[in-house]
Amino acid sequence: MERLTTFIRGATHTLDFAVYDMRLSDPLKAALIAALYERAAAGVQIRFCYDGDKPLQPNVAAGQDPAPAGTGAFVQSLGYPWRRIAGVKLMHSKFIVRDAQSVWTGSANLTDDAFTLMENNVVEIDSAPLANYYAQDFEQIWEKENFDNTGEIQTVPVSLSFSSQPAEARVMFSPGCGLAIDSEIAGRVRAAKRRVRICSLLINSGTLISELSNLLQRRDVKVDGIYDPTQMEDVYKQWQEVPSNRWKIPALKEITLRANLVGKNSTPYTPTGRHDFMHNKVLVIDDTVVTGSYNFSRSAQFNAENILFIESASLAATYSAYIDHLIQKYKQ
Repeated sequence: MERLTTFIRGATHTLDFAVYDMRLSDPLKAALIAALYERAAAGVQIRFCYDGDKPLQPNVAAGQDPAPAGTGAFVQSLGYPWRRIAGVKLMHSKFIVRDAQSVWTGSANLTDDAFTLMENNVVEIDSAPLANYYAQDFEQIWEKENFDNTGEIQTVPVSLSFSSQPAEARVMFSPGCGLAIDSEIAGRVRAAKRRVRICSLLINSGTLISELSNLLQRRDVKVDGIYDPTQMEDVYKQWQEVPSNRWKIPALKEITLRANLVGKNSTPYTPTGRHDFMHNKVLVIDDTVVTGSYNFSRSAQFNAENILFIESASLAATYSAYIDHLIQKYKQ
């Protein structure tokens, strides 16, 4: 929350929030309210878009994060302009655009559980060209009040720096570029030269599973990482019910075995239970970091999501050290 309120307090003109799940306890809410109030008093325009169609029985196997109800009431209680975003699937993005110059994004929802019980990652990027892409996506969703047929934004890599070293980042949005995102991820995994490190809640994209299987058969690229086997159990059940998906069950089980993927055994989902998932959605492919709100699933192609492909040896080393930390923490 300190990092978030510091980011908010840096605003001079606008703050646009695209949130999937936003429910905070009173101490955290008080800190957020104070930061927003300060900026609003200084003339900053603040807007919220939030997902308005959470399913009563979320399909984790299809990439739907099981978010309890309450986001709408929380957002509306803050007192700033808001729009409830409809759509066939989920408005699953979690990003903030500040002054059309900076972006806060990643896997973390704005909830106590996301901050304290789940493994999540957040990136803050200062880049007007990159922020402009996020602003375009936000405006599409805001104007339509529905994310269907949004996100088809043609983006190019933008130059950045990290740890005083040159870097490059490209953002892509679904549903408009959902198929292209799936192809982009698969192509980058296929082209890996040294390593593919997985740090992901779910691994249920058929194209990703196929490419990981091919890499392991080649034996010239190291594949390892961590995932959430508890939440994957629902995926296996779903696949078993669909004949065309059954091949994924032995394929993914072989991947987890051959790559020796470590599992965080989280608490099985219930609406009011302990939400302690391994919630990251990260791949480190050689010196590229792939991160954002996008679960590696077919359903994510049809949600409103954002995903970053960041080329940076230093950032990849930082994420790799984080993955090592999680592996050591949860290794049996």
